[in-house]
Amino acid sequence: MAERLLIVEDEETLRESLKRVFLREGYDVDIAGSAEAAGKVLDEKAYELIVTDIILPGTNGIELLKKIREQIPDQLVIVMTAYASLETAVEALRAGAYDYVVKPIMHDEIKRIVKNALRERTLRAENLILKKQIGEYYDFDNIIGQSAAITSLIEEVKKISDARSNILILGETGTGKELFARAIHFNSSRRHKPFIPINCSAIPENLLESELFGHVKGAFTGAVGIKRGLFEEADGGTVFLDEIGDLSLPLQAKLLRVIDDCEIRPLGGVQSRKVDIRFITATNKELSKSVKEGSFREDLYYRINVVTLKVPALRDRREDILALSRHFLEKYSHEIGKDVRYIDDSAIRIFMDYCWPGNVRELQNIIERAVLITESNTVFPEHIPEGLMEAASFVTESFEKTLSIEDYTKEFILRYQGKYNEQQLAELLGITRKALWEKRKRWGLQRSRTE
Repeated sequence: MAERLLIVEDEETLRESLKRVFLREGYDVDIAGSAEAAGKVLDEKAYELIVTDIILPGTNGIELLKKIREQIPDQLVIVMTAYASLETAVEALRAGAYDYVVKPIMHDEIKRIVKNALRERTLRAENLILKKQIGEYYDFDNIIGQSAAITSLIEEVKKISDARSNILILGETGTGKELFARAIHFNSSRRHKPFIPINCSAIPENLLESELFGHVKGAFTGAVGIKRGLFEEADGGTVFLDEIGDLSLPLQAKLLRVIDDCEIRPLGGVQSRKVDIRFITATNKELSKSVKEGSFREDLYYRINVVTLKVPALRDRREDILALSRHFLEKYSHEIGKDVRYIDDSAIRIFMDYCWPGNVRELQNIIERAVLITESNTVFPEHIPEGLMEAASFVTESFEKTLSIEDYTKEFILRYQGKYNEQQLAELLGITRKALWEKRKRWGLQRSRTE
């Protein structure tokens, strides 16, 4: 459907000329010779954009603009003005006009302005729809789980979502800490402002400060222009700092200043800028232990954990495994385009016996893989990674020994490193190869020679 334009201009020659121009551009165009005539047309039709002269008989264009904006706050309006009334054009912009064009009207110029305005309108509408969809996706009712551990956490989160307090989310890798951070943001009054997730361990240390704070031209070699930092981009919204325990001490000091003073200073800059940010941080480390060891600032620790949330591990909410499995089955069946509806009972038993060191993320990955390789409408044990059944039985032994997660991981590596290569071991443990390498280094274990 063609976009509708209304042109309000008392000079007939210009009015008809503009109508012809925009009809050739494919728009649906109506015209009016006065503000009063435009008001009658607007009572009957809605328009994507209105182009109006400022000097009109009777009610002028500024008054028409104000009246339109009162009735339709998001209506796009472009004003036309003569050189002598540029001050009036500025007044129109303050009253809510999108832009102005100076007479005599150049057709190419006004076509460009109209096209840009309509494109911006479309992007704005799409952005609102996307934000609505994202908000609905992160509604608390869409968090999967009926266990006491997860329902208790959801109730706690509901109480603090709209507070200004900073939040520290604790939990093992893969438990869904970012999911809860997003749910907090999109259920708060900040939902229409940015939510910016930052993984403190994923950005190289020498780049992280510039990413967070931005920089001015010439701040360092290669800084050829001004760059806005992520903190400035998040103004009015929420910053989610994942793996906060990996932040270096110098950056911890700068983050503390941002929290205390609500100001940022770009790298190489001399002027600070005020920002309004709510910080949600997350870690799988014991920060209190890091404080005692001197690798994490005590004063920052107390600033970020005004409210502390603990996301339970999947092994502590086993009653949610079946619901999560079915959720991921439906999700990936739809995304991959396959009709996979069922999980065989024997596969479910394996899931229920397994310890899930990689938590919900590991379950998600296994279901995605199973949907990819199954040739029927059912996931069977043969569609589960080889070794998961052995791992499940290993878990039973581990429970009998009451092993910690770290001891469990160490024993698992020692038992199966001769059978599986590094990638397979990492997948069975639900961790990355880098994390596996780091654990080997910490424990002094030799690397697998099966590759």
